[in-house]
Amino acid sequence: MSYHFSKTIDMPFDEAIEKVTGALADKGFGVLTTIDVRATLKKKLDVDFRPYVILGSCNPGFAHKALLAEDKIGTMLPCNVILQQHESGEVEVSAVDPAASMMAIKNPALEEIASEVRGMLKGVIDGL
Repeated sequence: MSYHFSKTIDMPFDEAIEKVTGALADKGFGVLTTIDVRATLKKKLDVDFRPYVILGSCNPGFAHKALLAEDKIGTMLPCNVILQQHESGEVEVSAVDPAASMMAIKNPALEEIASEVRGMLKGVIDGL
């Protein structure tokens, strides 16, 4: 089982961020954090890196259910979605597979929640 879903899209990077953010919102996910990896690496290490952004996305209803099922699950939240621009100019969008990341936790209630969120995130990526 892979730990992520990915799709490559052909559009400007900033436009891709808007499109992905909108697609997440359509499935009930908000973006809690945005990490500009390129800017951070430049600032901290003076390294040039391709455009790369991590979106910390969260569906509050499912996050609440997960926290009720497993009180330490916050160590694995939010669900990260990344966008990275390759040399070709295409943007690859990848989302964590919550079912894969939760496999180590032996909690049937959490498995069911992760499976539902998996379907939603996969739908976001497939729909781009």
